[in-house]
Amino acid sequence: MPDLLQVTTTVGTKDVAERIAIELVERRLAACVQVSGPMRSTYRWQGQVESAEEWLCVAKSSRTCLPAIQRLLKDLHPYVVPELVATPIIDGSEMYLNWLAEQLDGE
Repeated sequence: MPDLLQVTTTVGTKDVAERIAIELVERRLAACVQVSGPMRSTYRWQGQVESAEEWLCVAKSSRTCLPAIQRLLKDLHPYVVPELVATPIIDGSEMYLNWLAEQLDGE
């Protein structure tokens, strides 16, 4: 089983979030992507506290796919500094984790 990851990013519109989700799954860079929102994010940008509506993409993937995910987000993501956080999946349902690995292997 590959080193599984949960990769997150946020974007400003539902359309962009759904486009990223579809591209990741179609290219087998993620087994699935959950899109949720809208949500409100508060952050510091260029010395000012800002607040914006965003959509969250949570992708189940693997460490080997991460460089390709980074390239895809660089191409599709509209933000100057896009969020990309990869967290290891250290445990879970054996059946689900096997399914994730199979999707990423192209089986």
